[in-house]
Amino acid sequence: MKRTHILLSFLLVASGLLLTACDRELLETIPNDRLSESLFWKTENDARLAANSLYTDLDSTNIISWDAMTDIAHTNQPFDVQAYVELGQYDATSSKVFGEWAKAYKGVRACNYFLENVDKVVTTNTALINQFKGEAKALRAYQYLKLASLFGDVPLVTTAISLDDSRALTRTPIAQVWDFVDKELSDAAGLLPTTYAAADKGRITKGAAIGLRARANLLAGRYQQAADAADQVMKLGIYGLNDSYEKLFSYAAENNKEVLLDRQFIKDTYPVNTFSLLGPYSQKSANSTYVPTKALVDMYETTAGKLITDPSSGYDPANPYANRDPRLRFSNFLTGDPLPSGITFRPEPTSGTADAVGNTYIASTTGFNIKKYVNAEDYANPANNGINIILLRYAEILLIYAEAKIELNQLDASVLTAINTVRNGRTDVKQPSISSTATQAELRTIVRRERAVELAFEGARLFDIRRWKIAETVVPGPVYGITYKAANGALTTVEVVAVNRTFDKSRHYLWPIPQKERNLTPTLSQNPGW
Repeated sequence: MKRTHILLSFLLVASGLLLTACDRELLETIPNDRLSESLFWKTENDARLAANSLYTDLDSTNIISWDAMTDIAHTNQPFDVQAYVELGQYDATSSKVFGEWAKAYKGVRACNYFLENVDKVVTTNTALINQFKGEAKALRAYQYLKLASLFGDVPLVTTAISLDDSRALTRTPIAQVWDFVDKELSDAAGLLPTTYAAADKGRITKGAAIGLRARANLLAGRYQQAADAADQVMKLGIYGLNDSYEKLFSYAAENNKEVLLDRQFIKDTYPVNTFSLLGPYSQKSANSTYVPTKALVDMYETTAGKLITDPSSGYDPANPYANRDPRLRFSNFLTGDPLPSGITFRPEPTSGTADAVGNTYIASTTGFNIKKYVNAEDYANPANNGINIILLRYAEILLIYAEAKIELNQLDASVLTAINTVRNGRTDVKQPSISSTATQAELRTIVRRERAVELAFEGARLFDIRRWKIAETVVPGPVYGITYKAANGALTTVEVVAVNRTFDKSRHYLWPIPQKERNLTPTLSQNPGW
């Protein structure tokens, strides 16, 4: 039997060699698992398909993980890679650090390749090709905006380089990266339409490009450019707040007037797993992967517009969620909330429910769960969701405008209008307006808190606490959760077991350049402290 197998193997090899000798051209076949370049870049539809593929490199639920490395959220399972970043126990070999770097540069390379090849398409419809170029430019700038924010100086690559070229890359100073992002988004805006037909919803628009430009300049500390870009978006006259904050992250509100940019998903065809990722454990064993903290919950004002630390606020520690900013309950699952399955959320350790703190390591360790993107429609199949992930919305534009003007000390009525629109411009959020007597310092504190509560779990907080240089103050220490009445009747606050966050100001304001990249490209320098 063994000899038969050997003989058969010999005959197969011999036959292969004979065929190779007879006709070497048989090896020069067109791959059947991909399109050859000689067959592609022929039609407008080729250009459209290639442009469509660029959107697969946009961020998705990973933006929520960024918040879980700040003060307002927590990575619930201690063995997740984000948890080590939270604790300060990471270095240049971290898979989280490398993953964000690799994903961003994958997107950059795809955009570079597209821009180098799209002009091969022969067409008289130059407006369409220019639109696709605008999309690629904006998407490439989006990736560099993120890279600069996370790593500082990064290689600025604008062509589809060879492997040998990549081995000689160096890091471009961050100021030049911001210059590139600003110009790229400005150029893109000139090529893009303000709106699309229904079939093309989700594509980058002129407003999205200008809005990203506002965000980039705010992150870069270029406040006049940020204010000007935000003002341009506002003056387009096509964006506004969704009437309901509560419904903003629901299926019914997809593609509403507040959304400038989102990552679009389709159930069954191109799904996302937000429900299973974020939902409370009792909901078909959802994973509570990232959970809110007491630090965030305490930031929400009372309905009278006062902080809960204000003795005159009327805040009752025994009934902590009564008479609070509605965004608190719209963004977070709180004790007593109805859940998609029909049961009541009861996370108190004494509740005896599946969601009780300590019941399992998967249940929320803070007693809070993220409510944004957790929709009842997805309960039947928690990992197969079609909800779009919002990456930029009009409320952020208003807050960018307000913050930039505050930093410039241009304290006119438009600043108050922008902030107060976010605070009370919806039917279900009516926080009191900020007074015109507020000082620059007071307005700075207000707009920073508004960003935290309005944009919670949307990926903004990590970049905010870095650029404000407050991470060293707000991140370190234990993580706290709900306050509940213990068996002895005393009010007790949950403290997450064995978690003591660390933030080293000498190095944690920038992530290290991934070691894998430096092994391949020795010319890449490292950030300080790493």
